[in-house]
Amino acid sequence: MQHGRGSVLVVVLWTLTLLSVLVAVIASEVRLSAQAARLHREDLQQWAAQSAAMNQAEMELLLARMPSGVESRELEELDRPELYRFNGEPLTLHYPQDANIVVRIYDHAGKINLGNLRRAQLRELLAHKLGEDKADPVRLNALMAAWNDWTDLNDAAAPDGAEADYYLTLDPPYRPRNGPLESVEEILLIKGFAEIFGDVDLDAAFTLYDDENNNINLNLATIEALRLLPGLDDQSIQLILDYRRDNLFRGNGDVAQLIAAENMALLRPWLSNNQLSAFYSILVYPRLERADAEGVMQDAATTALSEIVRINAATARPTVVKINPYQRIPLRALPDPEE
Repeated sequence: MQHGRGSVLVVVLWTLTLLSVLVAVIASEVRLSAQAARLHREDLQQWAAQSAAMNQAEMELLLARMPSGVESRELEELDRPELYRFNGEPLTLHYPQDANIVVRIYDHAGKINLGNLRRAQLRELLAHKLGEDKADPVRLNALMAAWNDWTDLNDAAAPDGAEADYYLTLDPPYRPRNGPLESVEEILLIKGFAEIFGDVDLDAAFTLYDDENNNINLNLATIEALRLLPGLDDQSIQLILDYRRDNLFRGNGDVAQLIAAENMALLRPWLSNNQLSAFYSILVYPRLERADAEGVMQDAATTALSEIVRINAATARPTVVKINPYQRIPLRALPDPEE
């Protein structure tokens, strides 16, 4: 009799244990479901906020391009500072904007146009990136030949160049473009170029979208583009960044006040400081700030929702030519040399 009661007690205890485990599992799943629903709702809210900010940024570009109503060259010049706002600094929009969303707009006149580079400019760019003391003429000639073979319309390889018979031996194999570049990332596929530009944020430094512009506007230039220009080092780039916070570069004379004469001679052919573009990169992302070593809050975000748009007219919505939901954010300051 006692043995039977003991067996019943064991069964009851096991049943209670199993029920407790089941209740715990169900409660855990309920918590996970609630957490997933909350996170999903927050993601949707964040996406909606970013999409709204993107639309507002498009309108900001249209507002800046709207005519003043008075035809005057003096007024056109006065309007340029409004357009020079689109140099990648965080924007305060004319429309009420979400305080938790950062908006940055980059005019492509502040980037190096790979599609319009003259051969002499490309060679200067390569020599500067290699470092003048490492710019071996033989290597430069090989790089120029590889570029020419990639972009020309035939399959005949130049001496020291590369055509399909070289690229098809790589892992994975691929064929050369034999035509104009179709993306800035494509430059890394050209023989020898990945060794030189593999550490560059290509989207920040280069553009392919403006057939009319050849040079770069220092009022709008990205740090990545500035670091590639002949005649500039980090010290002179910092002088340029400091100057344009409160001033406009209206001509080469303004630049010459900051740059040594011998460096200015190298830089001058690259500049067009009144130049604007019809193409813009819009970046929007949730605000994320962290304190630096001195306790100053800094923007710590690394990626953004990005659109590249073309402004066709002040009264028509911009044409979207590229979307990237995970665009790397360009440099906001020169890297610390000690890091």
